[in-house]
Amino acid sequence: MSHLLRSQESSLLEAWLAEQRRSGNVRNLIADSDLKRQSAEFIQLLQQTVAEGDSTDYSSSTISREMRRFLDSITGDRAQLGFSPSETATFIFSFKRPLFEAIRTSTNDVTAQIDEVWNSSLLLDRLGLYVTESHQKAREGIILRQQQEMLELSTPVVKLWDGVLALPIIGTLDSSRTQTIMESLLERIVETGSEIAIIDITGVPTVDTLTAQHLLKTVTAARLMGAECIISGIRPQIAQTIVHLGVELGDVVTKASLADAFKIALQRTGFALAKRSSITAVK
Repeated sequence: MSHLLRSQESSLLEAWLAEQRRSGNVRNLIADSDLKRQSAEFIQLLQQTVAEGDSTDYSSSTISREMRRFLDSITGDRAQLGFSPSETATFIFSFKRPLFEAIRTSTNDVTAQIDEVWNSSLLLDRLGLYVTESHQKAREGIILRQQQEMLELSTPVVKLWDGVLALPIIGTLDSSRTQTIMESLLERIVETGSEIAIIDITGVPTVDTLTAQHLLKTVTAARLMGAECIISGIRPQIAQTIVHLGVELGDVVTKASLADAFKIALQRTGFALAKRSSITAVK
């Protein structure tokens, strides 16, 4: 097959490009120039794989490093574009028709044709499976990165006043999210030199023992950085749950609303709120 791939490289490339366009596999998401470049590079690497590999063993270990690097690259690109695993694998499988046709016309020996078709099918199937596995890994990487970005966006640390930060938490707290929250809060404490951090849990649906432990870890870490924490958003249901679970919040100040916590924070930083009418009357 190596000789066939070299001698008919141009015709195989044109036939394969036509097959890919006819099947609609590219979905107009890949430019023709990129598709032609990728297809040509695959045929060249396939020649190398066939020349160096054992025709009876096409496991991942026998696929050349250059071929694996190439397949990982196009798989990652197509995963970013939204291709499904089957659509990405079809890039490989669509090469079967032009290749088998070239094998059929290259010799009149039926036995030789069958052997070449069988070996070619084994190799392309192995490469297709490799692409499917690579696509899955690429998608998992994308999902993990998006989850991390969502966590960072869902835990903004807001500066309410000089020396006062607020951290509104929305959703369930788990170990990984607590770590992200803690890192964001500590970084902002260092950047702003704040003395008070308000952790608002109004958007936390339920508080259990584990959630309380995560909150206390965040409070402890902030204290080590020289900032005191106030927990706000303690609704009646959450207060009852904390009492029922026997969770000890220690000397952590808790308030029902963010506004109440903000008042306490201003007092501790030496500020006070007054109505405009009161100020006018004093004057």
